[in-house]
Amino acid sequence: MKDPWVALAAGTDPGERIGQLRRAHETFTTAGRLERPVRPVVGESWRRSARARVSPDGTALVELDPDDLGPYRDGHPLAAVMPLIRELTVAYATDGEHLLAVCDAHGRLLWVEGPAGPRRAAGRMNFVEGARWAESVAGTNAPGTALAVDRPVQVFAAEHYLRPVQRWTCAAAPLHDPHTGRVLGAVDITGGDGLAHPHSLAFVQAVARAAETQLALLTPAPPPGVTVRLSALGRDEALLVAGERHVRLSRRHSEILVTLSRRPEGLGGEELLMELYENESVPPVTLRAELSRLRRLLGPELLLSRPYRLAAPVDADFDTVARRLASGAVAAAMNAYSGPLLPASQSPSVIRLRRRIEDQLRAALIARGDPGLLADWAYSPWGENDLPVWRALATAAAPAQRPALLARARTLEAEQRCHPTQRGCNVPPPTLAPEGRPTAGGTGSGRPQR
Repeated sequence: MKDPWVALAAGTDPGERIGQLRRAHETFTTAGRLERPVRPVVGESWRRSARARVSPDGTALVELDPDDLGPYRDGHPLAAVMPLIRELTVAYATDGEHLLAVCDAHGRLLWVEGPAGPRRAAGRMNFVEGARWAESVAGTNAPGTALAVDRPVQVFAAEHYLRPVQRWTCAAAPLHDPHTGRVLGAVDITGGDGLAHPHSLAFVQAVARAAETQLALLTPAPPPGVTVRLSALGRDEALLVAGERHVRLSRRHSEILVTLSRRPEGLGGEELLMELYENESVPPVTLRAELSRLRRLLGPELLLSRPYRLAAPVDADFDTVARRLASGAVAAAMNAYSGPLLPASQSPSVIRLRRRIEDQLRAALIARGDPGLLADWAYSPWGENDLPVWRALATAAAPAQRPALLARARTLEAEQRCHPTQRGCNVPPPTLAPEGRPTAGGTGSGRPQR
């Protein structure tokens, strides 16, 4: 059986496969339809790219200019293991054909190294230091997709979502903090079609594991008892538990803790300001005042500065959901999901993370097709208007239950076509009981059971 994570099966003609993939890519980007021979991991990534409104003809954006890149890169945890990564990948990085790249957890390339020719060619598509190659901005690509699914990935030629990238093939693996399991970034080898081979996937995974082992030796584990638990799903004010202390945080402090928990390497004041407020007219002094109040609340031993960071690993409920999804434990992920992340927050960093968790969990539920799990989402406060889930539930449910479920899906579809504030919008009422569930009785159209 072919390994779904390997781009080409033994004996496959690369040229023929590229032609097939280009036709499939054109069909998907024009008609939204997935066709063979697109691998499931690539098809799911294409769908995420489309939901993020990535243009197939676009390019990655440079987010860190040279003045910002140097200090940020020097302070990043992966800087300590770059000598080892270079040593292990030297054969690729000096063969005249391949590039070595290492990115942070947000997909921003911190190091891009290799021969001048490939670097110039890669530069024409902004595969350069400081550019962000996360799926949400650059579509399907090995480092971005490895971060999205948290496992080693190959992306071959026209499997890339961006057309300007389709002459390249790459293999990448995520890099984790060895003590907390948090994703720190990814290591990537980019080059020609020869990378679409099981050996390159195994190699890049071995490099990532060696780097994580080196990190464990360089950064000893924190002493027992200092792990911080953060609960932020389904609540506007997060709950922080550190030892015997239980602290209910304000909304702004909740946003700060969620943002810093995702960035163990820390954030400078201006960068944190952008993550929290982005285009809002908030002066730095306001953020400094909030951080000062938060430090008094948590203690200076937990919240550090220059850069702002947390001194202890954080066990967050939203990270638990992500880990379980990455391992394929969809039911366990659903059990851990108690609602959207800080649902009232308008902080850009929180919104991005909230949407990512929701999108990944929704996609996993639909792919699993379990009527009980789908019903748990559909009948929740956050899922009552989720049309894709209601459609999937109607498909997965028993025949006797489908009429009421299809009626609910049709109502939602009509409501989404006709905005409630528009005049002349007459939406027929759903065939549901007052509490929003299918009516029980003669048709047997109660809530689907697991």
